Amino acid sequence: MTAAELTARLAAFLAKQVGAAVEIDNLRRVPGGASRETWSFDACYQNDGVPVRRALILRRDPGAHAVQTSRREEFVLLQAAHACGVPVPQVFWLGDETESLAARFFIMERVEGETLARRLLRDEPYATARRVMTAQLGAILARIHQIDIAAPQLDFLPRPQPGESPAQAELERYEQIFRGLAPDPHPAFELAFRWLQQRLPAAARQTLVHGDYRIGNVIFGPEGTRSILDWELAHIGDPMEDLGWMCVRSWRFGSDDKPVGGIGQREEFFAAYDRAGGGAVDPERVRFWEVFGNLKWATITITQARTYLDGGVRSVELASLGRRTAEMELELLDLIEAP
Repeated sequence: MTAAELTARLAAFLAKQVGAAVEIDNLRRVPGGASRETWSFDACYQNDGVPVRRALILRRDPGAHAVQTSRREEFVLLQAAHACGVPVPQVFWLGDETESLAARFFIMERVEGETLARRLLRDEPYATARRVMTAQLGAILARIHQIDIAAPQLDFLPRPQPGESPAQAELERYEQIFRGLAPDPHPAFELAFRWLQQRLPAAARQTLVHGDYRIGNVIFGPEGTRSILDWELAHIGDPMEDLGWMCVRSWRFGSDDKPVGGIGQREEFFAAYDRAGGGAVDPERVRFWEVFGNLKWATITITQARTYLDGGVRSVELASLGRRTAEMELELLDLIEAP
């Protein structure tokens, strides 16, 4: 679909929602987001004779894709997170059909700010953000883990079977994906699957797990964190999984002396999480999930590359992500051999 066609279709959809003619202005594709399209635009219309200009974001499926997630479920999750006080964009309209924009989508508030990690880690305007965000992210994560998972609207979330530990459930889920999609043998990943299987943590308390809680999914400004994005990997599980994922080396962007997203130390992150009501952190449990996180990210990069190779989405970004699989092979060997 061309930008001109998308503009026309967006205007028609929004006109039905607001009951007035809508003009779409400044429509542009937002870079990044290998699995979904993100478009920024302004919607201009009259409300009782008063001109309105709303800054909005469109999240839209790109078409056929190997990893199936739902815009409706992401929409509902953002509603639940917003209601719980988690800083997320407010969602407005869901298009759970393919007629309006030729793919499923939803439209939400546009939160202004930066998302490029290298600017956060290196640019002077973000010096304050670098100093405060480790604690902010710990406190926000504690709030995410307090979202009521018994709410009926969240019953779609994947969760462990009764009597099954969250670690067992997640390990089996990603091993199944890996064995179904990996085009080549990967001995380092086979070793990692065995290492994790032999060290499964016992069943723990279960919470909503964001599933992709890392610097690349945060909108920030000079003052720090503004919004948490990309909830499509959310599930019910061990809350320590999110802490381990944040410490995966790939999210440090070269600042390896700061394991929490390249900006902070584990101790500060864990303490902020505890102070905000998340509970005491078990570092060994987090280490298990950090190892698992590298295996999970490797499986995702293989999946993204496979999507390109199979012709599902002709994206150079998807193809290039496949080349990063070797980074996780090396990191897993280092983590497994560490005392």
